[in-house]
Amino acid sequence: MNGATTIKVRYFAQVAELTQVREEDWPLPQAISGTQWLAALAQRYPQLGSVSRLKLAINQFHVAQDTVIQPGDEVAVFEPVTGG
Repeated sequence: MNGATTIKVRYFAQVAELTQVREEDWPLPQAISGTQWLAALAQRYPQLGSVSRLKLAINQFHVAQDTVIQPGDEVAVFEPVTGG
């Protein structure tokens, strides 16, 4: 990428409430799968509980959890949206 070694992480709705953070920079010196990153997120914020339910968007595109996150990416984390 462009020499970046961090990702910009944005938290939405319940995730932001639980982490008490809306946005932060995470160190990320090399690519990692979303699944691996979510495991690290769960360690940093155990109050999130099971992260398997969480959804990701990378650079404003909804992606599967196993999508690769690259240094320099913007990652959004949010709960599944339900309607009724």
